[in-house]
Amino acid sequence: MGAGHHHSHAGHAHGHSHGHAHHHHGGHSHAPKDFNRAFAIGVVLNSIFVLVEAGFGLWSGSMALVADAGHNLSDVLSLLIAWGANYMGQKPPNERFTYGYKSSSILAALANAALLLLALGMILVETVDRLFDPAPVEGWTMVWVASIGIVINTATALLFMRGSKDDLNIRGAFLHMAADALVSLGVVVAGVVILLTGALWVDPVTSLIIVAVIGAGTWGLLKDSVKMGLLAVPDGIEEKAVRAYLAGLPGVEAVHDLHIWPMSTTETALTAHLVIPAGHPGDAFLRDAAHRLEHDFRIQHATLQVETSRENCEAGC
Repeated sequence: MGAGHHHSHAGHAHGHSHGHAHHHHGGHSHAPKDFNRAFAIGVVLNSIFVLVEAGFGLWSGSMALVADAGHNLSDVLSLLIAWGANYMGQKPPNERFTYGYKSSSILAALANAALLLLALGMILVETVDRLFDPAPVEGWTMVWVASIGIVINTATALLFMRGSKDDLNIRGAFLHMAADALVSLGVVVAGVVILLTGALWVDPVTSLIIVAVIGAGTWGLLKDSVKMGLLAVPDGIEEKAVRAYLAGLPGVEAVHDLHIWPMSTTETALTAHLVIPAGHPGDAFLRDAAHRLEHDFRIQHATLQVETSRENCEAGC
């Protein structure tokens, strides 16, 4: 095992110093600081807006505004969770948590999905109640307040847009905000319709549509985070391709015990046993293999164990 362990760090240092590897890492090295600002702005803006929107929603009798405020509240909570996980992910490993706290971002994505489902249930109950018993609604209030919502949510979404491709946790934050902007737009439209036609049922129906929109997004987030929690091979990495690459390395007769799993919403680890009858191929071989895994497959933490005979092989060899 010693050799395997050695190389993993060498491989790492190599990957970082090598100019080419930068396009994967560039995003990670300075991500925390930028997103800290994004999270802070998002949390403050949205917290203030939730209070304003809920207040006006109750005052004007608009269920759609209250639903939107509930949605925005779940966003503030989810932003706080995502922020916490983003911060935890930066903390160094210790004796007890040898990976650091990287996987807290996976837990955060799960918690987020659960939270949204909870908010949905509450809004749903209230809305169904409203459908059977429509109440007068202030159309203008809906239009003005929800318009402010569009601006705030769009601005916050843009702050997270950069990181949403690489990180499920940041993507969760981004999707939330983008969905919110659309939802607020729906409330504006509903307000205009009520002003023009006086049809009160439009308000609870808009609220139901909002619930459906959030539900769809939440399902995706839940599915992805559960897969990560179960240590599934991350999307975008083909187990077969990685296996074929390792098996094709010079001198490798067999590959077994190959495991690929997410360490966090952005980082992936791999362990594998390589059967090389000719004997240990040397550190350079391991370093290059780690480098290629990082480059071609975006697997940042590879540990390879070299064996000279097939003794350790199960049937899988």
